[in-house]
Amino acid sequence: MQDKDQFPIRIYNSLSKKKETFQPIKPPHVGLYVCGPTVYGDPHIGHARAGITFDLIYRYLQHQGYSVRYVRNITDVGHLENELEESGEDKIAKKARLEEVEPMEIVQHYTIQYHKGLDALNCKRPNIEPSASGHIIEQIKLVEKILDNGFAYEVNGTVYFDLETYRQSNSYGDLSGKVLEDLQAGSRDTEGQDEKRNPHDFALWKKASPEHIMRWDSPWGEGFPGWHIECTTMSTKYLGEHFDIHGGGLDLQFPHHEAEIAQCRGAHGTDPANYWIHNNMVTIDGAKMSKSAGNFITLDQLFSGDHSTLDRGFSPMVVRFLMLQSHYRSKIDFSNEALEAAEKGYRKLMNAFDVLEELTVDTDVKEGTLDAEVLGQCNLCYERMSDDFNTAQVLAALFELVSKINAVYNKQVDEKAISASVLENLKQTFKVFVTDLMGLRREHDAVNGKTEDLIELLIDIRAKARENKDFETSDKIRDELQELGIELKDDKSGKTTFEIT
Repeated sequence: MQDKDQFPIRIYNSLSKKKETFQPIKPPHVGLYVCGPTVYGDPHIGHARAGITFDLIYRYLQHQGYSVRYVRNITDVGHLENELEESGEDKIAKKARLEEVEPMEIVQHYTIQYHKGLDALNCKRPNIEPSASGHIIEQIKLVEKILDNGFAYEVNGTVYFDLETYRQSNSYGDLSGKVLEDLQAGSRDTEGQDEKRNPHDFALWKKASPEHIMRWDSPWGEGFPGWHIECTTMSTKYLGEHFDIHGGGLDLQFPHHEAEIAQCRGAHGTDPANYWIHNNMVTIDGAKMSKSAGNFITLDQLFSGDHSTLDRGFSPMVVRFLMLQSHYRSKIDFSNEALEAAEKGYRKLMNAFDVLEELTVDTDVKEGTLDAEVLGQCNLCYERMSDDFNTAQVLAALFELVSKINAVYNKQVDEKAISASVLENLKQTFKVFVTDLMGLRREHDAVNGKTEDLIELLIDIRAKARENKDFETSDKIRDELQELGIELKDDKSGKTTFEIT
């Protein structure tokens, strides 16, 4: 582990719109809250983007010596179909109605599916994973506190946050850049608008209609919590009224995260978090992913290839590698071509990792000709990871090291190019970044194993052809494997290895 003072972590803060040096409130402790899924459907590649982004951040903070409490919630009530207007059915209740089961059966099933998908992507579980329905009492108390502070009002059993009163002493829209006056001009008449003082006042507690299944007693009658109050309640319960990092997808900036800031100020008089981190969205062949467009891809479909837009399935590690190829604040476009390129890159990296583990050098060499370059790239990995978790540039540095590894292994450079101490540093850097931080692991599924066995079989057939001076067959095997993206390399001893290019 490098000294974190050598490469201090800098985070792009969505609130300030600039990179800031990370300073925890109570070092070495760090509080990290991430908005988790609403569990009413199978996990999809959007879930994977957020899961991998914050898994990487969690891993790197831990690696740099911080004691991290990672909290990610499960939304199992209160998330209505029309988020901006806060109208329509509860997403989970609607799914339960359509499938003729209890809402908590839906919650249980899709929570398990979510965990299964993120486990396959090698994402670590959070330290605490609270559910909204398990914190109803705390949410009611928080609503009461906001009411007592004069930032909310109750109408016919529904409690609304009073944005007009709030804005007299606070700004609203700093995170998302949204201007309420502009939004009001285009707003529509929706359920409950006639009882609001302001069209953009949002519900802290909603009165339950007679047909609403998920409902609880409250001082204002039977109802259910608003979507925004849930995260404010759970984040502050487990991390305190003011904590270090709040994360989520870019689509949550408005209204969800803006509402969280307002609620926290209204209840506690403070912003919830010092740093706001948002991962960008995923597109499919350049288009926004949506069920209506027919390009909505679940993780199971991505892994199996069972989707009309996919030529075949791709392994979880290839998907993870594709995500890491882009900076978390950049969009990622999923396509068959992008996945195939990521597969080649992933295999090339892992092949170099395997080669590196076998590599030995002359222990008498005190200073190799490549030592300075190798150490420079190793340090660059830390520098770039500390610069707002820039995995794209970390991978670029790692692939520079891959070329050095292959050159030494294939004896394309002097055998004294790397000293033993630098080789050890290189091995440690690869382990830390490839497996510990990037979370990439070797795949041992049957398909990949059989593919490697077939390549080794072809290498044996080629070797026998060369022994028999059948160079036509030997060259044909080499050339056709090359066309498939498999490069054969013959070393001076006659041993042949392969590399996915």
